[in-house]
This record gives sequence, structure tokens and C-alpha cells, in this order.
Amino acid sequence: MATSRALTYLESRKNLTGCACGLLGLVLTFTGVAGPYWPVVVAGLYGAGALIAPPERPALPDFPDPSAQLDELRRDFGRLRGYLTEVELPPGASGRLAGLTDLLAALLEPGWVAEVLAQDPEGVHALSRAVRQDVPEAVDAFVRTRWWHRMTPGQEPPERHLERQLTLLHEEAERLAANLRETEARRQESHTRYLEDRSQ
Repeated sequence: MATSRALTYLESRKNLTGCACGLLGLVLTFTGVAGPYWPVVVAGLYGAGALIAPPERPALPDFPDPSAQLDELRRDFGRLRGYLTEVELPPGASGRLAGLTDLLAALLEPGWVAEVLAQDPEGVHALSRAVRQDVPEAVDAFVRTRWWHRMTPGQEPPERHLERQLTLLHEEAERLAANLRETEARRQESHTRYLEDRSQ
């Protein structure tokens, strides 16, 4: 621990600036300007250099790797699928939910889609929100509302709301998939132009 602190100080701006000023003191000594007080001059110039040195640059924050975020999201998606298998839904909503979960699974599948998605923080956030919030809340709201609907007939059936919500979530996931396809197509075009330019 003490060794690492010493090494850190040796590489610091304070030490490097102080050393540069101390060397100036040695030059003054060899030219005869410092006289018999040369140790005081060298030490004083080192200290002055250390004091006037610019402050250390703070270290960059260590953000998590986007692929690690996707791995965590895949695990959460697996838990969501386990929850969805235990919920009984009407056929219309069940079909829409199956289409949505298939699309989400395809977006989270390791491969080129995940590589492109990892470079799109907004896409990762949208997918994370769908998996961790939107889908489970929509299904849970249906399960809770269905029980109350039995006690107050005459209102719009809760499965209609669920079907609309799942349709909107599916459309949002399709837009994300389309954006990822466009990003990959642009990347391929750019690489093709680069190869063409290089070959000329």
C-alpha cells in the first residue's frame, strides 16, 4: 500500500514539476549562482515547483461494460419469462404477449444484434424498461384488475387494455429492431466505402 502511494507520488505532477525546478537549482549551483547554500536553493525550488504544479486530473469513472449490462438484462428476461408462464391470460393477449417476448428474446440474443445494441445506450435503456418495468407491470395490472372487474361488470374488459398495452410495447420493440438494422446497414456501407477508398 505504501509502495503504491510512493509510486503514485513519483508519477504525480507535483513531483515532476518539483524535480524540474530542483534541476534548475542544480544548474544555478553549477554556474556558481547558488553558492554554499545550494542545498537550500535546490530544496526550495523543488518545494516551490511542487506547490505551483497543476492539480492532478481525476481518474475517469469506471463504467460497466455494455455487454455486461446485456448479460444482466438477459438474466432478468429469463426471470420475466418464468413469471409469465405462471400467469393465465386470455387467448388474444396471450398471442400478443408471445409475439412480444419472441421479439425481445431476438433482440437479446448474443450475436451481431447484441453487439450493435451494446453501442446504443438509449436502445439498451428502452429494452431494459420493457423487460423490467413495462411488460411485468402491464401483466400484473391485468391480473389485479381482472379480479375487480368481476365485482363491477359493465366496464371495458381489462384484457382489452392489456392487448393495447402489449401492442404498443411490440411496436416500440419493432422500432428498436428497425433502428438496429439501419445502424448495422450504415456501418456496412461505411466499411464498404472505406475499402473502396483504400483500394484506389
